[in-house]
Amino acid sequence: MANRPLDGKVALVAGATRGAGRGIACMLGAAGAVVYCTGRSGAGQASPMNRPETIEETAALVGEHGGEGVAVRTDHIREEEVAALIARIDAERGRLDILVNDIWGGDPMIDWSAKFWQLDIAKVRALVEQAIFSHLITAKHAAPLMLRQGAGLIVEVSDGHQDGYRGQLLYDLVKSTVNRLGYAMAWDLHGTGVTALALCPGFLRSEAMLAHFGVSEANWRDAVAKDPFFAESETPCFVGRAVAALAADPEVHRQAGRVLFAADLAEAYGFTDIDGRRPAFHPMFERVTAKLAEREGDLALDQRFLLLARYMQVHREPAQAGQARRLAARLGLADLGPGLGPSEAGVAPP
Repeated sequence: MANRPLDGKVALVAGATRGAGRGIACMLGAAGAVVYCTGRSGAGQASPMNRPETIEETAALVGEHGGEGVAVRTDHIREEEVAALIARIDAERGRLDILVNDIWGGDPMIDWSAKFWQLDIAKVRALVEQAIFSHLITAKHAAPLMLRQGAGLIVEVSDGHQDGYRGQLLYDLVKSTVNRLGYAMAWDLHGTGVTALALCPGFLRSEAMLAHFGVSEANWRDAVAKDPFFAESETPCFVGRAVAALAADPEVHRQAGRVLFAADLAEAYGFTDIDGRRPAFHPMFERVTAKLAEREGDLALDQRFLLLARYMQVHREPAQAGQARRLAARLGLADLGPGLGPSEAGVAPP
């Protein structure tokens, strides 16, 4: 981004400690923005996720990418801390152009095998506060600075646009609600010059994911042998470049209320990941599950898992009715009724 289209702009990345938040902060800095990097994991403050990354490291990386990074340790479920953060940004910069809500930290709280009646309600309450209320609190206090200048962008970082089930109630509740926040805020902001939307990465090659596979960024392809989908994984900077492209687009208001994928924006805006690739995890997932659905014979447990995941994604989308019917037949799903069955083309789900 040699032309630095975000020179003079001020960004706040809430949840910038690691993963997508860190990549977004770095790429906003590379585009010229001053980036306030916030989160709970600061110098001398242990990460609740037992990870070593800190917001100070992220701020330094923003500087290495050519921007100005400012680390401010903030617990975004504490409204008084968020209010103080926004007051500081206003006092120091006099403006706020971009807010990215990437607060999550929920991986240790999600038990993918648990049905809703088996959930730990204390963890449910904690994650709803941490990954939903924190977004609303931060947007509530940040929006007035944008409204004052009649321009700005609020990005809710989420996971998938489909209206179907994500496979675990708590995870589904959080991610679908984050999408809804972007949509509802877009309506409230209509006509103000401020845009709200949701944005999703694909298979994120985060620090935690690299550690999970026992690889580094330098040799990440070694993990493809363990998980073929990892071949279409992306660095956190890919979604970061998507945010920077949106923030630099004078027509970004046309995206208000949408749930967008970084890979789709890469095609539209013409950017790549930092390794020059243009990862496309979701098309790969669609191709693999479509081929599996056509195979004869019994399904292995992992194959059934993939097909069921794809069915739950798309069964409420009328445009995907044919695919959903094929998946349901292959899985032996019967008597689902209109709520869980494939939505017919031209017929909205209940």
